[in-house]
Amino acid sequence: MLANLSPYKLEQLKVVVLTGAGISAESGLKTFRDNNGLWEEHSIEDVATPEGFERNADLVYRFYNQRRRQLLSPEVHPNKAHLALAKLENALANNFTLITQNVDDLHQRAGNKNVLHMHGSLISARCLTSGSCSAIFDDLDHTNQCDCCYPSSNMRPDIVWFGEMPKYMQEIETLLYAADVFVSIGTSGTVYPAAGFVSQANHYGAYSVELNLEPSSGQNKFSENHYGPASQLVVQFVNTLLKGHNFD
Repeated sequence: MLANLSPYKLEQLKVVVLTGAGISAESGLKTFRDNNGLWEEHSIEDVATPEGFERNADLVYRFYNQRRRQLLSPEVHPNKAHLALAKLENALANNFTLITQNVDDLHQRAGNKNVLHMHGSLISARCLTSGSCSAIFDDLDHTNQCDCCYPSSNMRPDIVWFGEMPKYMQEIETLLYAADVFVSIGTSGTVYPAAGFVSQANHYGAYSVELNLEPSSGQNKFSENHYGPASQLVVQFVNTLLKGHNFD
């Protein structure tokens, strides 16, 4: 168990956390992908690829505008798991980094600052010419223009689509190399490259922990596994880590 980390002082621990859709589900956010593989009744090719955007930009704009409206609705807010991770970052400061596959901003709303959105963000728009990003909280369409180019260019959702490279990969590699603890929360373990992070962390000598509603595809790669709702498991994990590494 985490007692294996007892030689470390808490302030010396370098902790990298990976989160997936499971941590946001308890905040009322639906995952994009249904069990039948559709994204909110749309095919992946239509709303989650560069080619889909080229074919029908209006459909793609509408799809992500709906997701953004849901995220910013009064009913959606950080849950106890988000708040626990903010508490852990507050204790570890720069020795804590949160990598998320989620495109919501619930980690930031909870208080986390060291967050890497490897798949982009719903509240960000990207210039089609320069790639520069800017915050957006309203609907996005072809009338939105960047302020980074002259003449101004159109904007697209700042979402990493299928066929595109996730963000921050070099930085993530460096973080996994230095990590003492790697924690995966609410992920299926089927989407790469994130699914391979545990193997990288293990290779570099990190202690790896899976916190998930049910076993992921990579469950046997972790040093320890705990299953249940994120709002319970993450709170328990953070509290016991802060008290002395005894999580069982």
